[in-house]
Amino acid sequence: MLQKMRNRKGFTLIELLIVVAIIGILAAIAIPQFAAYRARGYNSAGNSDIKNIKTTLEAYYTDNQYYPY
Repeated sequence: MLQKMRNRKGFTLIELLIVVAIIGILAAIAIPQFAAYRARGYNSAGNSDIKNIKTTLEAYYTDNQYYPY
């Protein structure tokens, strides 16, 4: 009987629970990091848009000698 148990292939419940716990811990670390990267990306896009608006306004001023309303 003991020999039959040793020949079985697969994972025990404890091994599976440990893997699930490790994945949960890694996800708990990764999700806030991902949110921070996303916020940084939105801020960079906003800064780029503002610089483009500034350049456009300066070009308009150069052509018309006044800023648009």
